Amino acid sequence: MANRPLNPAELHAVLEWYRAAGVDVAVGDEPVDRFAASLRQKPQPKDAAPGLARPAVAAPAPAVPMAPMQVPLIGGDPREAEALANAADSLDALKAAMAGFDGCSLKARATQLVFADGNPDAGIMLIGEAPGSEEDKIGKPFVGRAGQLLDRMLGAIGLDRNKVFIANMVPWRPPGNRNPTPEELAVCLPFLHRMVALAAPRVVVTLGNVPTQALFETSVGITRIRGQWKELTLGGHSVRAMATLHPAFLLRTPSAKRQAWQDLLSVREALQKENLLPG
Repeated sequence: MANRPLNPAELHAVLEWYRAAGVDVAVGDEPVDRFAASLRQKPQPKDAAPGLARPAVAAPAPAVPMAPMQVPLIGGDPREAEALANAADSLDALKAAMAGFDGCSLKARATQLVFADGNPDAGIMLIGEAPGSEEDKIGKPFVGRAGQLLDRMLGAIGLDRNKVFIANMVPWRPPGNRNPTPEELAVCLPFLHRMVALAAPRVVVTLGNVPTQALFETSVGITRIRGQWKELTLGGHSVRAMATLHPAFLLRTPSAKRQAWQDLLSVREALQKENLLPG
């Protein structure tokens, strides 16, 4: 196939692929020392007058020893996050504290904070892993394809976004939609714990492997632990919790929808027992 220039649609697709992968700076194949280049002496023209002295180039100043750079922890300091979270006496105050927190490196690459969505007084809280590209644009969790499937799943058992409270383990999008690292999870966990304490749900449902392993404090995979009710203490708040499959996984693996439906029926039964959903 002969090489040809990319058309505008193809160029846009390539740029979108780079953006989704987290590439936001264009660089060359080799590093260029611009400071050294600026100090090079320009060659004297061949037709310069004989004996004309070339302009002197000042010698570079001797290097001044610099203090070692203080590099912050990649994941930030969870103790700082915990202090800020514990000082928040409302969800609005918690949102403001998270927006002003610079201890998580994800914030520098994300478009905006993705705090939560839904009704914090609903009595049921759904917890995912991290915002995706659509969530990063809009500022709400679960608004992409996986979010649309989640809405249909909730509707199947008589729920909607006005009857649930939805959040993520980390409030900023990881580059390329990768999973959050253990360091990123650790520094954001105090905020999530405080959110649970302030919303005080009676039922928590974790969506996918990342929030399940982090909140259930287990290395067991989601396919083995899903559908099992456990008592968790999050931010000092005791709550019944169950793990289920993430909607994004169901989009990739439609055959797993039967298992997710079994989990949803169990959630509906638990909500009915808590008088959070009509029988």
